[in-house]
Amino acid sequence: MHLMKRIQKVLIGLVTAVMVFAVGGAAAVQAASSSAMTRTSSATTASSKTKTAQQTQGLHLDVKSAIAIDEKTGQILYQQNADQSVPVASLSKLLTLYIVIQAIQDGKLSWNQMVKPSNNVCAVSQDTSLSNVPLEQGKQYSVKNLYQATLIYSANGAAMALAQAVAGSQKKFVNMMRQEAKKLGINDAQIYTCNGLTNKLMKSDAYPGVSPNAENKFSAKDMALISMKLLQEYPEIVKTSSVKEMSFNTGNQQVQMKNWNWMLPGGQCSYTLLPVDGLKTGTSDAAGACFVGTTNKDGHRIITVVLGASHKNDSDPARFVQTQKLMSYIYHTYNYVILKKGQKTATLPVYHGKQVNVKVANTSAEGLWLKKGTKANNVAVKVNVKKSLLNKKGNALAAPLSNHETVGTMRFTVDGQNLETVNGTKCAVNAQTTAAVKKANIFEIAWRWVTNLF
Repeated sequence: MHLMKRIQKVLIGLVTAVMVFAVGGAAAVQAASSSAMTRTSSATTASSKTKTAQQTQGLHLDVKSAIAIDEKTGQILYQQNADQSVPVASLSKLLTLYIVIQAIQDGKLSWNQMVKPSNNVCAVSQDTSLSNVPLEQGKQYSVKNLYQATLIYSANGAAMALAQAVAGSQKKFVNMMRQEAKKLGINDAQIYTCNGLTNKLMKSDAYPGVSPNAENKFSAKDMALISMKLLQEYPEIVKTSSVKEMSFNTGNQQVQMKNWNWMLPGGQCSYTLLPVDGLKTGTSDAAGACFVGTTNKDGHRIITVVLGASHKNDSDPARFVQTQKLMSYIYHTYNYVILKKGQKTATLPVYHGKQVNVKVANTSAEGLWLKKGTKANNVAVKVNVKKSLLNKKGNALAAPLSNHETVGTMRFTVDGQNLETVNGTKCAVNAQTTAAVKKANIFEIAWRWVTNLF
């Protein structure tokens, strides 16, 4: 009886109270559903130093550090000390080539443009203790030929000639490398030379104000990120990186350049089941033997980085042995699964809408590497909603909403697997509404408030 009197009293007062409630009285309507979303527009970045699931599966490589990623999404498939900055020697040339190719694409340089190396560049190029094609003073070389020598034969003087063509001096080019690294999200690299040589080996082009023994340092994750950007923006690079041998005309002689990548098909470390077509080696006393490898198997390209492998002598294949272990591990551990557009959905609360919630779905197909035995149905999602679309309390989407409206990102998660990408984000795609939601009128809002009292 008491309850019925309370209801009657509330209904009588509804007419006079409705305008007040329409303005701001229904804040608690969907509060119970607020856990379905976050208040920020991006996923929280997990510490990359946390021991990942991949590191606990028993694979340990005999290297200082290593990483394997998907070339398209950057999904990390394995990592071992991947954040530790170490000397990388000639792997530095990948960042140099990335900048050179950007200059070509921007019209600042052309493949057929002729470059006359400085006297010091020629002097470095004629150092037979280094990997080089001897450039002659007074001779000119095309950007394309210098590019080929840099990538195939890791020619240090050729890399310097390209740096000279882009920036005018070695110091200015190194500064460009530092700036480009920061643009890519690399903040702790140490960069002194365009080719990875120690500073003193650059002779009169040594970077001023630093130790003669200063040497470029990157992490495995840094090198994976640079390689990913290079392959994404210039996939044609593998047409050159996969060349096993090529001649270089110095002007006075033909130099045969044999690719240092022994994993290329037919090479002494090739493996039939792994069609390796790149990408770059690097070797120095401080760096040991390093290698960025890439293979496109079954239509899905991965990138591997091993830093600091054994280098007992010039015939030591350790970096390629470790790379084969890593690549084989990836293909034996994972299946590539494609989540179709609209396959994954989530329900989000709506504030002051004619419907109290709305379904959202992934806007595009997405490929994920999942541990074998894991199905697409095992993939869970979490939606990170754009802050601008939330109500004042941040616990629901504010109506109205249009159909196919992008409301944020949909992050994928799987129990026991850390779906992290090399740039520090989570594997995610845009999330869109699957239906429109109109704004509720004041009577609907008021009625919800009344029923919420009981």
